[in-house]
Amino acid sequence: MAFDEDLQVLETKIKQLKLDYEQYFLGTRPREPSQARGEVQKLFALHSQQPIQNTALRFRYNSIQARYFALRRQWDETQRKVEEGTYSRHVFKANLHDRLRTQKGGDASPKPTANATAVAPAEPDLFEAYRDACRSTGQDVSNLTREKLSTVLQKQEAALRKQYACSEVRFRVVVEDGKARLKAQPIGASKRA
Repeated sequence: MAFDEDLQVLETKIKQLKLDYEQYFLGTRPREPSQARGEVQKLFALHSQQPIQNTALRFRYNSIQARYFALRRQWDETQRKVEEGTYSRHVFKANLHDRLRTQKGGDASPKPTANATAVAPAEPDLFEAYRDACRSTGQDVSNLTREKLSTVLQKQEAALRKQYACSEVRFRVVVEDGKARLKAQPIGASKRA
């Protein structure tokens, strides 16, 4: 049953390669995992020359091979989009950075006072940025409305102001572990609870 063990190793290597590519496309891995991909290619080349007599093993091998080829097409397509600058996650991040630079550079509006509680209205693009981030990561946004988000953020802001005794709370959109999240930052905190 050496071939059965080889298939198990092959499946494990493909799972690890898939994780490596996900990290690469998220930007947490600096280089494409081409060495691991080459190892998987060699294993397929080695086993494609062997006749497989056991029908169950042949079916399992063909299933693994089909899954790998589908993943490989997906990775190549995503890599092409990255090189062209049209990959949705990268475009989203670039647009978000541009918005932040524009807000910092051309922000002539007065700072909110300690009594100001308008979180979402103060940052009108926050809802769109969060919704776009959720869509780019595949999260469901069908129930998300501007009002719901504003209500949640106002409650969160009130709790953070009380906890940190701060004058302002800023929210920003981040993508972590393939999911869009809102991060809060207390501004002008006088104590740490």
